[in-house]
Amino acid sequence: MSTENSTRAPFPGHPGAARRVSDKLPVFPWDKLEPYKATALAHPEGLCDFSVGTPVDPVPEVIQKALAAHTDTPGYPTVWGPLELREAIAGWLHRRVGAGIGPQAVLPTVGSKELVAWLPTQLGLGPGDQVAYPRLAYPTYEVGARLCGAEPVEYDSVDELDGSRVRLLWVNSPSNPTGRVLGADELRRAVAWAREHGALLVSDECYLELGWEADPVSVLHPDVCGGGHEGLLAVHSLSKRSNLAGYRASFVAGDPVVVKELLEVRKHGGMIVPAPVQAATVAALADDAHVAEQRGRYAARRSALRSALEAYGFRIEHSEASLYLWATQDRPCWETVAELAALGILVAPGDFYGPAGERFVRVAFTATDERVASAVARLNAARPA
Repeated sequence: MSTENSTRAPFPGHPGAARRVSDKLPVFPWDKLEPYKATALAHPEGLCDFSVGTPVDPVPEVIQKALAAHTDTPGYPTVWGPLELREAIAGWLHRRVGAGIGPQAVLPTVGSKELVAWLPTQLGLGPGDQVAYPRLAYPTYEVGARLCGAEPVEYDSVDELDGSRVRLLWVNSPSNPTGRVLGADELRRAVAWAREHGALLVSDECYLELGWEADPVSVLHPDVCGGGHEGLLAVHSLSKRSNLAGYRASFVAGDPVVVKELLEVRKHGGMIVPAPVQAATVAALADDAHVAEQRGRYAARRSALRSALEAYGFRIEHSEASLYLWATQDRPCWETVAELAALGILVAPGDFYGPAGERFVRVAFTATDERVASAVARLNAARPA
């Protein structure tokens, strides 16, 4: 190798490069859980994994049939999708969340996490801008800010924020990880603040179909937004309500001007939902029966796990919606993770979602009935006298 080549700077992405995108990002949180997973896997009765909220139940037959019927699609699909898909999304938003919205104001996305992570970049945010999100929050809100060079900012109340710098305001109801539901009054205040300061408000509503002790409301509902969607977007996913995490089926809807801008950017980036998944999404949104059936499964699992955790000595906070129980023993979360791992039960430490969660764990009730029953039996057998 020549001297010239040996002294050349490493190419982008190389471990020796001066600037790497990964250097901007926090450590991927789930990697930290691997030693505890190994402990839980070694339990004689096997692993009960309540850490990641991934669906385990079958994809509803009506959706599988729609997917299979559209597998012979050799041509390129479009980023916006066919009118039938956009009408199905708009129709569901009208029927389920009371939003008066047309097909020109909706856009299918390749899973909601992709949208959350890349939305600030696609909107042109960068250094000097702030992306604000709840103090206890899904980690990808922060990641999205860091990927584009914006400043991530946590908040408890929007009144704490610098209205001259916040360009994108995330709200999340029902919340991941806490399951907290924001009432219409709280959402109205956030909408008013965002509009006053010229920020785009984006509402992550992926758990909206999963209210247990509260009825979640969309930011697109007229009672919240005043009947207009200017400066507002809502993000929805079929992963939880329809067991479609493997399909990467989701959408964003709201301000048609912003949706059009995202469409143009995403067309250039080739961010396209596969045609069979687009067809499956139409079928999923047209059928409410499978959603009710899945809710019944989750309700039973939630009740069983909550009772066992409380009998064991946990306190459950919020958790009025979503697929999680936000639980604490009033001690550091990693101590609780280790204690439960010894029982073969894996949960997520609360500090994955910010320092405010350092004394909580998140328990997902997305495991099978058999695994939930096994965990309940272990908790009951091991609980303090």
